[in-house]
Amino acid sequence: MRNWLTLAVLVVDAAVLAVVELLFLPLRFDGYVLPNALGGVPVPLSALVAALTTPWLVSVAGRLSPKLLVAAAPLLAWIVVVAIFGMFGPGGDMVLISDWRSLLLFACGALPSAIVLGRVLATTLTAPQ
Repeated sequence: MRNWLTLAVLVVDAAVLAVVELLFLPLRFDGYVLPNALGGVPVPLSALVAALTTPWLVSVAGRLSPKLLVAAAPLLAWIVVVAIFGMFGPGGDMVLISDWRSLLLFACGALPSAIVLGRVLATTLTAPQ
């Protein structure tokens, strides 16, 4: 029972992080949130957060159970929320911006998480029974 509660918290965490990362995707040095120090240069902070948190959530879920669906649950939740909330955001607005930062967010969130998921599955398949 405790593992299911922990997994639910991990999945909700991945979904909330995906929403926050999408909302901070258009962040730039333009004087609104960050200082106007570099003349409006984009800051891919969301991609950095995704690259650090999503693989960690997958590894924690992989420690709960070696099953594929359990270990991949945070990654699947993150991908679904990024896709749905990014395309059909609040009020029908498209939150995903059409430049390199959206691709970087998806790559930094999904790629390292898939590598961690593969490592989790490989260790469970090669572990002595």
